[in-house]
Amino acid sequence: MINDEAKEIRTGEELNLVSFEGFLNKNVPNFGKITDIKQFPGGYSNLTYLILTENKKYVLRKPPKGAKAIKGGHNMRREFDILESLTKAGFDKVPKPIFYSEDESILGSEFYLMEKLEGIILRNSEFNKQKEFLSPEMMAKLSLQLCETQAELHKIRIENTLLQHIGKPDGYIARQVKGWHERYLNAKTDEINTELLVFNWLNDNMPVEIKPTLLHNDFKFDNVIFDSRNQKILAILDWEMATIGDPRMDIGTSLSYWCEATDGDFEKNFNLSWLPGNYTREEYVAHYQKINPEIDLSNILYFYVFGLFKNAIIIQQIYARFKNGLTQDPRFANLILGVKALMKKAYKSVLENKML
Repeated sequence: MINDEAKEIRTGEELNLVSFEGFLNKNVPNFGKITDIKQFPGGYSNLTYLILTENKKYVLRKPPKGAKAIKGGHNMRREFDILESLTKAGFDKVPKPIFYSEDESILGSEFYLMEKLEGIILRNSEFNKQKEFLSPEMMAKLSLQLCETQAELHKIRIENTLLQHIGKPDGYIARQVKGWHERYLNAKTDEINTELLVFNWLNDNMPVEIKPTLLHNDFKFDNVIFDSRNQKILAILDWEMATIGDPRMDIGTSLSYWCEATDGDFEKNFNLSWLPGNYTREEYVAHYQKINPEIDLSNILYFYVFGLFKNAIIIQQIYARFKNGLTQDPRFANLILGVKALMKKAYKSVLENKML
């Protein structure tokens, strides 16, 4: 099976090789001479690069241009600290963090390095290269692995670790609903009436919170690395939105990415869960409930609707950066259509009282 492939760096997202190489040789033992730099094509948020040296392979993470305008987002120091804390807590499904720098004079922003793990990442953009290997039997195994890994994540005992300090669990649901609505207003470019309708429903139907756990908040196929030989998850990536809170919020976000065969083309860009062999959303919920019965998912519709609402607003923020000329990435030009589609889907799910 084809491993996750880095490609040529997109225009406007190049790195200053000279200052970068000299800086890292002063701070990372045995870093060596850089032989090549490429960029991973997936994702719409932080930028991810493959750094090849004469000694080793590294992955670099940095925020995009305009990231400072997004309150609470793209915090590299926080993401690096979470990786370190997970490693110290004994959770081994994360890449090893290597070095963090807040010196913006090097690359124009803070950044960090982590180890490069060899495996596959299931991206929609790579589907044509991977599809011959993605049999229903393979997808059934990976679908199961993803669900069980999320349950494992929620079972981590965060007490007496640094992880317990990364969030404020009390009132988490209320803050999230209000906070994402405010982010939408700050990044608003078009009139989307369903945004207010969904926000009001979320505000009026807020459930009582349950015991908080560690949340990844962006848990889906293209944020995990699979070992194709052993067909198991090697590591979870992209911890920028991780926090402590009600675990159903995490599950709802995953379900909002979990597109099915009957979903629209835009939704299918999020996750290869629409391929034969995968769980449906309902089956994912049922299996999670079976292996982690302490978490009651009877009100999962609320959290699914919130997940759609949040994803739509994240896309709105990205589209606003494109609209304001802060990125030239052509993938962003029509994202407003996706914002409208997800808000419509969220509101329709409310009206029909089921995950659509």
